[in-house]
Amino acid sequence: MLSRIDLRERMPAELTSAQLQATLPRAEIDVDAAVHQVRPVVEAVRERGVAAALDYTEQFDEVRPETVRVPADELAKAAEQLDPTVRAALHVSIERARRVHADQLRSDVTTTLADGATVTERWVPVRRVGLYAPGGLAVYPSSVVMNVVPAQVAGVESLVVCSPPQAEFGGLPHPTILAAAAMLGVDEVWAVGGAQAVALMAYGGTDTDGTPLAGVDMVTGPGNVYLTAAKRMLRGVIGIDSEAGPTEIAVLADDTADPDHVAADLVSQAEHDPLAASVLVTTSEGLVDAVEARLQQRVAATKHSERVRAALTGKQSGVVLVSTLDDAIRVVDAYAAEHLEIQTADARAVAARVRNAGAIFVGPYSPVSLGDYCAGSNHVLPTGGYARHSSGLSVQTFLRGIHVVDYSQAALRDVADEVVTLANAEDLPAHGEAVQARFPGGAQ
Repeated sequence: MLSRIDLRERMPAELTSAQLQATLPRAEIDVDAAVHQVRPVVEAVRERGVAAALDYTEQFDEVRPETVRVPADELAKAAEQLDPTVRAALHVSIERARRVHADQLRSDVTTTLADGATVTERWVPVRRVGLYAPGGLAVYPSSVVMNVVPAQVAGVESLVVCSPPQAEFGGLPHPTILAAAAMLGVDEVWAVGGAQAVALMAYGGTDTDGTPLAGVDMVTGPGNVYLTAAKRMLRGVIGIDSEAGPTEIAVLADDTADPDHVAADLVSQAEHDPLAASVLVTTSEGLVDAVEARLQQRVAATKHSERVRAALTGKQSGVVLVSTLDDAIRVVDAYAAEHLEIQTADARAVAARVRNAGAIFVGPYSPVSLGDYCAGSNHVLPTGGYARHSSGLSVQTFLRGIHVVDYSQAALRDVADEVVTLANAEDLPAHGEAVQARFPGGAQ
């Protein structure tokens, strides 16, 4: 079922990082092409606001909500009618996420460079953010939790959750999405999805009932390629967290791994989307054979079998065979998976050697699905190899560091000559003159 890439004779050490990255399976998503497709949507929303957003919603989602903003009584009703077991599970997810993200807060730090010369780094939350919870093949109340919790912990004063309207629910987002928002204390939810949601969050507008819909400073959250394209196009008008692509799991395993655990985890990620990537990196050909046997059984039995099979047999998924654990670590660092599981002997020590991953799941009892819901970690993570340079969503996403420079006259005098010297070296004499103006008689 899984294609195989055998690097045991062509050792990863012989390949450059770029060559190794090119060798590994990866979904091909053309965001640039999608930008051309969403440009008319974004421009129409910029020009016509809510009317354009609803026109495209009707075209793409086959439903036209009466208003973009979900009425408060609908949020309350969704929370009241939520299955008690789902409510209890969401409560655990929220509580654990709050505990983990609370420890991510940063304190202001003041550095004293000389008497009367200080620089303070002050952390200030983004004022207003838009948080996207996707619809489509699945319902993601967990994404509401993962977006809202770090924003609230960071101190964001105003936020809106956007999620696509559902014809099945009268033009409202899925009721579980609404219930999760209500449980988190969110009172502003917009029934709009895709590129038109990003554009409306960026530009704002006036709802059909005359209610103002304020634009935001930042948009976060995953979605399909068209939402990603809109985020790319509007970056600068708004801040964004990342350009998320199809979800990924890489499992680094040796012959101590349980093949049924590995197979179950590869299937769980493939369940998201036919373009989802499931990659096994291993030193054990025997493990591969055993995993393949378990995959056949699990794929046939799982609810979304067709979707899972498409993902596992796609060119974005596969097995990478290597000779040594060192080679395996180099491979997973080159791949830089959104989710990386370590199922090896001494898994903690192996995990400590990995440089590039969105999140690392250590040992047989830390599956990715735990991180999706109740680990306390965030599941909005970099995809497509972006984990080589980017982090997942966190409190830091919503904070901006501002340097506050506070020098006295004496402290400025102490470095005045150096400022003037460097300004002249860069042929920017007015920079130096701005300092000299403060000392008419000379800095000495």
